[in-house]
Amino acid sequence: MMSFLTTALIGLVVGAIAKFLMPGRQGGGIIVTALLGFLGSVVATFAGQMLGFYRPGATAGFIASIFGAIIVLWLYGRFGGKRRS
Repeated sequence: MMSFLTTALIGLVVGAIAKFLMPGRQGGGIIVTALLGFLGSVVATFAGQMLGFYRPGATAGFIASIFGAIIVLWLYGRFGGKRRS
C-alpha cells in the first residue's frame, strides 16, 4: 500500500512540473495530474528501453518521467484535445 501512495505522490509531482513547463492551459484536477505523471513515467520507461538507455526491467528516472509527461501532454493537445472550428 505504501508503494502505491509513493507512486501516486511522485506521479502528482511529475505531472504538476510537466504542466508548469508546458505552455498553454491544461485542464484536469489532482487525479488527472497524478495520472499524467504516471503515464509520463511509463512513456519514458518504454522509450528509454526501446532506445537502449535502460535495460529491461529498469524504470525511468524523475527527469525522464517529466519529459515523458510533457510528451503525453503534447500528444493530448495535438490529437485528443478539444477541436476548435
